[in-house]
Amino acid sequence: MEIDLENLSKQELLTLIKQQSKTISKQEQENIKLEEKATKYEYLFKQLQRMKFGQSRERFEDPNQTQLPLDVEPEVMQEQEEVIKQEITYSRQKKKHPGRAKLPDHLPVEEIEIYPEGDFSDKICIGKETTDVLDYVPGYFKIKRYIRYKYATKDKDNTQISIALLPERIIDKGIPSEGLLSTILVDKYVDHLPLHRQKQRFSRENIDIASSTIDGWAAQCMDALKPLYEKLVMDIKNEGYLQVDETTIKVLDEKKKDKSHLGYYWVYHAPISKLVMFNYSPTRASSAALPILENFKGYLQTDGYAGYKAYGNKSGVTHLGCWAHARREFERALDNDKTRAQHVLVEIQKLYAVERQVKEQNLTPDQIKELRLKESLPIINELGKYMFTQMKLTLPKSQIGKAFAYSQTRWDNLSAYLYNGNLQIDNNLVENAIRPVALGRKNYLFAGSHDAAQRAAMAYTFFANCKKHDVNPYQWLKYVLENIQSINHKNITDLYPHNYKDLIG
Repeated sequence: MEIDLENLSKQELLTLIKQQSKTISKQEQENIKLEEKATKYEYLFKQLQRMKFGQSRERFEDPNQTQLPLDVEPEVMQEQEEVIKQEITYSRQKKKHPGRAKLPDHLPVEEIEIYPEGDFSDKICIGKETTDVLDYVPGYFKIKRYIRYKYATKDKDNTQISIALLPERIIDKGIPSEGLLSTILVDKYVDHLPLHRQKQRFSRENIDIASSTIDGWAAQCMDALKPLYEKLVMDIKNEGYLQVDETTIKVLDEKKKDKSHLGYYWVYHAPISKLVMFNYSPTRASSAALPILENFKGYLQTDGYAGYKAYGNKSGVTHLGCWAHARREFERALDNDKTRAQHVLVEIQKLYAVERQVKEQNLTPDQIKELRLKESLPIINELGKYMFTQMKLTLPKSQIGKAFAYSQTRWDNLSAYLYNGNLQIDNNLVENAIRPVALGRKNYLFAGSHDAAQRAAMAYTFFANCKKHDVNPYQWLKYVLENIQSINHKNITDLYPHNYKDLIG
């Protein structure tokens, strides 16, 4: 509809101008909102890219590194190519083959003698050359057949029969040996091979065993190991320094139709004694940690999850923070405020440089404390002042604002590792213990029940300790299954992986 501006009165013209200005104002507001949404989505997209394709060690750009030029002169390019060509040629000339890998002495040796063809009756042997080749024979099944001879007295009026007893077995009257049971559990919880895939391996050898039977074997094994697990729980409770973390596990629940329950593994790591313990809980609520942390006294190191706050605030407990989690917050803020985020990351990197120095020099706890107070404390003090100042100039809901708030609200916890040279700068050791769970649930997806989830927690506990103390999990488990029923309960700690390692020498 066309408007005749020439015939409009002054008042009508003013009214029309106001209406148009309102329309323009609304449109500008909508444009601003769209721009804000676009900025937000762009940031989220970059975060997803960083999470998927970024380096796992959370590295960041060096602020002193100059940008590479996009356009290079042909002469310069040719000169650079010549230099690179010379470098490659030189490196090829210098590079030497490292030689054959040395094979371990404990492997069995099959000797194959090869003689040259022809008549050598007029020659004498002057020596021989030996070449070792590493071979592999796939695991195979065999039958252990116990043949027990019976003896009877010659006196027919008073006949007595004697027969040897069978060795004690975990599954009485069952067909699996302790070696087979150990293989099943190690394959599932160390090599992440679900039981239904192990059944396929049985089937390839024409051994027909139901999946439910194999599952039952695994459950009976874990039930037999329960006393050893309960003893380890008691020992963990008495530790004076614990790192704690939790991770999820999907569990089938009869009460929930067509939907799995999200349960949690609570993981406890004692850095000094190097003990690891997993415990299952159907919930992530702070009450799930009560069985272990209710009466805990000492140093407690956790991430920023609020559920740990009640335990950290208890009398006799010093709550330690995790610098790795603080660093991740600023790594996420690089796209939001690169200058300030990078400054903090560089300072945190200096703290980790001190920790590398500690490991390289193999310092004692007292020496570690002294070095940290000399090198790390000044860095922490200056970083704290910087964060306090910058928080006043930062939007709280921005990513950089959230990063500052995360560290500032936990500053005492983050600084507490300076108190003792035995303490760790972060919670990475317990996170490393959790990694097998993440690999396992990608393969078996869920636990069949809450009881099954707890049995899996026991298995992860034992195998994590095997890894921690460099113990072969199959050999350890086979030994334990063969001896746990006959060992005196007072000596049950002899079956811990690190004690087993000392036992076999």
